[in-house]
Amino acid sequence: MNLLLTVLEIVAPVFILASIGYVWVKLGFDYRIEFVTRLAMTLSVPCLIFAALMQTTIAPDALATVFMATIATYALITIGCYLLVKFGKLDTRTYLAPLIFGNTGNLGLPLALFAFGEQGLGYAVVIFAMMGIYSFTFGVWLVSGGGSLRKVVQEPLVGATLLGALFLWQGWETPTFLTNTIELIGQMAIPLMLITLGVAVARLTPGSVSRAIWLSLVKVVLCIAAGWAVGTYFELPHVALAVLILQVSTPVAVTSYLLAAKYEADADPVAGLVVVSTLMSVGFIPLTLAFLI
Repeated sequence: MNLLLTVLEIVAPVFILASIGYVWVKLGFDYRIEFVTRLAMTLSVPCLIFAALMQTTIAPDALATVFMATIATYALITIGCYLLVKFGKLDTRTYLAPLIFGNTGNLGLPLALFAFGEQGLGYAVVIFAMMGIYSFTFGVWLVSGGGSLRKVVQEPLVGATLLGALFLWQGWETPTFLTNTIELIGQMAIPLMLITLGVAVARLTPGSVSRAIWLSLVKVVLCIAAGWAVGTYFELPHVALAVLILQVSTPVAVTSYLLAAKYEADADPVAGLVVVSTLMSVGFIPLTLAFLI
């Protein structure tokens, strides 16, 4: 019961903030999604990522193994999702990145801390860092439609992730006044992302929701299977294995929708995936944790 309540406490703000955006649109108020998306993806989210990575302590002896296991797991997930998109005759630019990348930060980190304590949080941050680098390099390249790699390298999210990883590796910290400023800017990210998501949800159609349901189910099964297979192969300790499975099986991240909107991909189906997969996570995350614990 406590686990279920904790999951609900984490997920509930997602729907409350998204509902604000939904109601805002239904009331006929103006919402300049291009400006809000640019503000979040260029300034607020990079600050959030950098601060989270810089301030996290990771056990050095566990870093290498978890690092390699995370790479292998996402390689399997990428292959599986690519086959799913191709056999399902779906648009690669729209669906592949959201199916690969989950909400490992906003949802995965708190769940790992609650279920497995500080040790679990340490493992979760390693996986979150690797996912962030992969998502904001290869993932951005996918959503932007390919082309010049210069576009990917210049993405602020990539720079923030790499710089945060460097600070984490070296044990560096910015001066207190600068850290406080970065954290304050980063705190805008989640509300902005979720309200913008609600704006997109207001335009969803029943067809897109139906597709989102079966895609979300396949994503969960695929990610859990990949995490279990790779973690067992690498002989990860129980906590590390459990956190790996938990992290990679989190629902589609809100940032997937923002990236789709920023690069003018078909963002509405991505919003459907975010909403449906997050709603479904209220059921499957407690079941997954019960099995892993």
